[in-house]
Amino acid sequence: MSDSIDAFVKQYVTDVPDFPKKGILFRDVSPLLCDPIAFETTIAVIDDYWGGRVDCIAALDARGFIFGSALALSMQLPLILIRKKGKLPGDDLITVQYALEYGDDCLQMHGKSVTMGDRVLLIDDLLATGGTMSAACSLVEKAGATVAGCAFIIELSELNGRTHKHLHTPSLDNYEIQSLAIY
Repeated sequence: MSDSIDAFVKQYVTDVPDFPKKGILFRDVSPLLCDPIAFETTIAVIDDYWGGRVDCIAALDARGFIFGSALALSMQLPLILIRKKGKLPGDDLITVQYALEYGDDCLQMHGKSVTMGDRVLLIDDLLATGGTMSAACSLVEKAGATVAGCAFIIELSELNGRTHKHLHTPSLDNYEIQSLAIY
């Protein structure tokens, strides 16, 4: 991503020390969302990069929903919600289990939300270790669609989220990744 986009996004990200627990430096995108022009510009940059190459947007719960909704509207594409197990209604749910630091968790999506061969862009606010996004990519592929790529507002490069190996899901290094601001 260009240095100008990186600098642009970073001016709207606030560092919150010791959140959610001591020793963690939380990168908060709330100021970006509070500025309509900054938010619109962020969505336009992602739209410009992926436009014409994807058939739908899949957003990860919860902050990914914010960016995914705006992007899907901007691109005039369907929005798919990817959530933790038990948060989506219906009997057509597809589930993928993935490893966390201390245990396992599951992600789900509606199986009928994609069709065979759909090119899906997955979006979330943050790439840290990559475990949740890796599981989301597996979920999309399990549904028969193709992962076109993954978009993030922020990437924490020191956590190696692009190449980190996960217990139940593949690393993200096989997918095209767009990160607007890299720390």
